[in-house]
Amino acid sequence: MEENQVEGRNAVLELLESNKDINKIFVQAGEKHGSIMKAIGKAKSKGIVIVEVQKRKLDEMATSNNHQGIIAIVPPFEYVEVEDILEEAKIRQEEPFILILDGIEDPHNLGSIIRTAETAGVHGVIIPKRRAVAVNATVSKTSAGAVEYMKIARVNNINDTIQYLKDNGVWICGTDMDTDTIYYNQDYTMPIAIVIGNEGKRHE
Repeated sequence: MEENQVEGRNAVLELLESNKDINKIFVQAGEKHGSIMKAIGKAKSKGIVIVEVQKRKLDEMATSNNHQGIIAIVPPFEYVEVEDILEEAKIRQEEPFILILDGIEDPHNLGSIIRTAETAGVHGVIIPKRRAVAVNATVSKTSAGAVEYMKIARVNNINDTIQYLKDNGVWICGTDMDTDTIYYNQDYTMPIAIVIGNEGKRHE
């Protein structure tokens, strides 16, 4: 996996706050106000290289349609192991609360889910290595920087991972668009992993 990038003002600010490694930051020439200035100030205090370029250059670099005048170049996203997610719950002295995302292909969907998960206190997100989107610049921007705080594990086999979680006392809760059960009537205080995904598709 090559270098990745984080685009947009809020996403870059969250990245700077997280103390993750940043190789350099590209800023649009003339953008020296508001949150851009705040990001520049934080970057300078950390000794991060800042490169001022024309808007056309940022447009060429961007993977989204709204870089907002700033792009940070970062090392590849650091995934964790499933064990690290369980350990995070122990550190917080809480029962494990995990999301398992099966076949999420749209980076905007993945980013939105991660943003919501971080707000809800989820300890970690598990995604498959195949037939699913990985964490990239679009995911980071859509998550509003939440990927920098969320532990994300990328696994070879979702079924094996589910069995591993069961063996470690975690209850598995599936989701279905056609169910009659109302999600907010359920008890989520137990050790639980919620399986979400397939974006409307069904397994054969």
